[in-house]
Amino acid sequence: MEQLGTLYFFCGKMGAGKSTKSKQMANEKRAVLLSEDEWLSSLYPNQITTFEDYLKFSVQIKPLVKKYVQNILSVGTDVVMDFPGNTQKQREWLVGIATEINATHQLVFLNLDKEQCLRQIAKRSKEQPERAAFDTEAMFIHVTKFFETPEASEGLNILEFSGKE
Repeated sequence: MEQLGTLYFFCGKMGAGKSTKSKQMANEKRAVLLSEDEWLSSLYPNQITTFEDYLKFSVQIKPLVKKYVQNILSVGTDVVMDFPGNTQKQREWLVGIATEINATHQLVFLNLDKEQCLRQIAKRSKEQPERAAFDTEAMFIHVTKFFETPEASEGLNILEFSGKE
């Protein structure tokens, strides 16, 4: 039987370090890294100005991304997806990408508290001024309302980091 790649994806509140950890993991695993932010900004330049815009365009790219990731996994290459897995529905979609083709998956849960996330958001908005409009405490509070802690009952292979490592 052909060896399939493993799909790695992330869960963590805004500012938990999902993008940083995804880049690090892709390097460690010698995996293909896919960033939702990169796809969206390339496909829809200057069109995402609100959270609602993000949601609309995010849904539009999912079928293409799914097929693309399955093709990569099917040739035995690992994929690290810097796409949010912060709700049960998002995680269901991500797990489905792997399970539909009998590939394995790993959810990396960055379980940081509010203060840790807000510190990282403040730092990021200084380092990346183009993100300052989105990287606010108000946006953190808004987005965190949708966050759902991952549960083993979802059929997930969870690797958890508390940020204190």
